[in-house]
Amino acid sequence: MQVTRERLIQWADPGPTADAVRKAAGIEAIRAIASGDLPQPPISVLVNFTLKEVDEGRVVVEGYPGEEHYNPIGTVHGGFALTLFDTAMSCAVHTLLPGGVGYTTTDIQVRFIRGMTKDTGPVRCEATAVHVGRSTAVAEAKLYDGERRLLGVGTTACAILRP
Repeated sequence: MQVTRERLIQWADPGPTADAVRKAAGIEAIRAIASGDLPQPPISVLVNFTLKEVDEGRVVVEGYPGEEHYNPIGTVHGGFALTLFDTAMSCAVHTLLPGGVGYTTTDIQVRFIRGMTKDTGPVRCEATAVHVGRSTAVAEAKLYDGERRLLGVGTTACAILRP
């Protein structure tokens, strides 16, 4: 007999957060989400991660791997970690942008070093913006488990979207 599990997902309307984020300076927007002054975007509820630290050019995302993230071989799917990398690195870039200026990820490279299971516990993706220019940005990050063992490293590039 197959045992099934269930997880209820509820999220706030993303419209007001998106509107506020588009208008505010990047650091203010990301800090407002991290503090709870603005609701988390639905992706963070769905994938199960939160913004833990926000500074100029630096963001830490904490993720909570669970069975719902498993691939067919019984480990956490790489897409879970990739989502943490993309979020942390792009938000690190965002913290250095003025209000009204957006961005989008153009490419991302991640090297996985260790796998994860639900028993890994919370993981932290620590990202730093390396360069934010007029039209492009670059960031890098490392993903750690609770014992500071390195799980992966990544880099990204973002297109800066100016009005």
